[in-house]
Amino acid sequence: MARGEKLIIGQRLKVLRQSLGLTQAQMAAELGVSSSYITLIESDQRPASARLLMKLAEVYDLNVAELAPSTDAQLHADFNAALKDPAVGAGPLPRAEVEAVMQASPRLAEAFVRLHERHRELVLQSQSDENPIADRNKVEVLDEISRPVDTIRNWFYAQRNHVDVLDRAAEALAEELALHRNEPHIALTGRLSAHGISVRILPAAVMGDRLRRFDLHRRELMLSELLGQASRRFQIGVLLARLEQEPLIARLVDEAALDDPAAVALLRVSLANYFAAAVLMPYGRFLAACESVRYDVELLSHRFGCSFEQTAHRMSTLQRPDARGIPFFFVRVDRAGNISKRFSAGRFPFSRFGGTCPLWNIHAAFEVPERVQTQVIRMPEGASYFSIARTVTRSGGTHGAPAQRLAIGLGCDVAYAPRLVYADGIDLDRITPVDVGLNCYLCERPNCAARANAPLNRRLKFNERERSLAIFNFEMDDQPGP
Repeated sequence: MARGEKLIIGQRLKVLRQSLGLTQAQMAAELGVSSSYITLIESDQRPASARLLMKLAEVYDLNVAELAPSTDAQLHADFNAALKDPAVGAGPLPRAEVEAVMQASPRLAEAFVRLHERHRELVLQSQSDENPIADRNKVEVLDEISRPVDTIRNWFYAQRNHVDVLDRAAEALAEELALHRNEPHIALTGRLSAHGISVRILPAAVMGDRLRRFDLHRRELMLSELLGQASRRFQIGVLLARLEQEPLIARLVDEAALDDPAAVALLRVSLANYFAAAVLMPYGRFLAACESVRYDVELLSHRFGCSFEQTAHRMSTLQRPDARGIPFFFVRVDRAGNISKRFSAGRFPFSRFGGTCPLWNIHAAFEVPERVQTQVIRMPEGASYFSIARTVTRSGGTHGAPAQRLAIGLGCDVAYAPRLVYADGIDLDRITPVDVGLNCYLCERPNCAARANAPLNRRLKFNERERSLAIFNFEMDDQPGP
C-alpha cells in the first residue's frame, strides 16, 4: 500500500489484539494512540494508515501483510479468476460483494476455488475422452506438468517461502565450514571429499546438454565447464543436501502429504536447492548484511559469491519468526512473459495462467540488460508494491548457442520501500503508482492501450465510428469486483 493510502482492518486488528490478550486501552498505549482510535478502527469506522501498520509491525514483530487486505491476495486472485469463468455463470459481480465474501468467509472462498479447480480438471478429462487426438497435448501439459508445479508453488506459498528447520541445518553447516572466513569452493569440495566424492570440471563436449551429473559408482560430481563459479558452488551444495539432509528432507516431504509422484520428486529437488542457497547465504549473516547494505542485490551477490538471481531469490525466504527480513516476492520471466519461477514471502498475488501484465517493468528490463529498473505498481484490489527488475543470463552460452536471457523481478509492499537502497531519491508520497493487473484475461481496467486480450466474463462493445488506444473495449456499467 502507498504511504498515503488507508485500509479498513477492523476485524484483523481485533483478532490480533485478542490473541495477544490485550484490552483496547493496553494496545493503544503500546502503539502511542488513543483507545478511542483503536475502538473506531475495530468497528471499521476509521481506516488505518500506513504509519499505524508500520507501528504494529514494529511493536508486535509481524508483517504488514498479515494485517493488510493483501494478506489473502493470492486467494483473492484465485477466487476472482474462478468467478470470471463463464462456466460458473456468476456474471460480473460488484466489488463490494466479492470483498464481503473474502472478509467474512475466506475458507468458503478457498473451498470454491478448490471446487472450480476440480471442475476444470474434469472438463479437460472429458475433452480428452471425446477427442483424444486433438486435446491430448493440452491435457498432458496441464494435468501432468502444471499440476505438480502448482502444487509445490502452493506448498512454498503456505510456508511463506521459508523452511526453518532446513534453514537452520544449512546455517549450522556454513558455520562448521567457516564459510565466512574460508574460500567457499575449497570448503565445499573439501566437505564432499569427506564423503569420498571428488569434483571434476568437464568440457561441454563431454557433458553434452547436462550441466551436472553425479556418478554414484565412481563417486564423482561432474560439472560442466559452462557453469560459472557461483553455479558450481550451488550444485555442490545441492549434492551435500542429498548426502547429509536426506532424513530431514524425507520428513518434510512426508509431512506435505503429496499423492503425486511428480510433485514429490519436485519438492525433493526444491528443498535440496533451498538448502544449497541457505548454505551459501546463511540466514543470520545474510539477513544482517541485507539490513546493513539496505538490500543491495548486486553488492550482496559479490559479498556472498552468488549470482544476482540466487541472491534475489534468497531474499524472498527471510521469514524466520524471530528474525524477519522484508517479505519480498520473487518472479522470473522470459521474453514472452512466461513465468518459470514465482515465490512470495508476503502475499503478492500471482496468476496461474496467462503470463504477467505488460505494464510491469519486468518486461522493460530486457531493453536495458543488466541494469536495475524500479517501479511502484498498484494491483486492482488497491495494494501497492515497490518493484525492481533486472535481466540475468543463464549458464551454458556458447557462440553457436547463446545463453537464455531472463528477467528477475523482486518486490515488496511499498511501505517497506524506504528500507531499500533502490528507493533513494524517489518521493514515495508523491509518485503515482502504475496500475497493473494479474494478466489481461483477469484484469478489468478499461481503456488500457497495453491490453493483449479481452477480459473473461465481460461483454465486448464495438463502435464502428471510433478507434481508441485500447484494442478491446467492454461494458463496465455494473462496477464489478477486481
